[in-house]
Amino acid sequence: MVSTGTQGASSEDDRRPGADTGRQDRFHDDLVGLDPADPEARAFAEHLDRVEKVRPGYTVEGYLGGVRDFAEGANRLGGHHRLTAGILVALILLGVVVAAWDALVFILGVLFG
Repeated sequence: MVSTGTQGASSEDDRRPGADTGRQDRFHDDLVGLDPADPEARAFAEHLDRVEKVRPGYTVEGYLGGVRDFAEGANRLGGHHRLTAGILVALILLGVVVAAWDALVFILGVLFG
């Protein structure tokens, strides 16, 4: 039977303080010979955790996880990348507001017009 889930990555519940068992396993299994105290090695381990994270694609949880990954990536990059992500989000929200306003005007026009 096929198993779904993460391989080597810690789950969302393991992000609480003191739950670093997945990261230590990562250094013993995948990153053999790297120092777990090295900031670059820890950043690479976090990158591997993000790459190997498996979540359902066509559910609300999957979409929200994708939005969270987008926001975290924009915050990590900073600078003009963060500004570009903010402009993109503002344009998407503007489109949603315009569509909602259009639908509201249409419904009120049909009911009272």
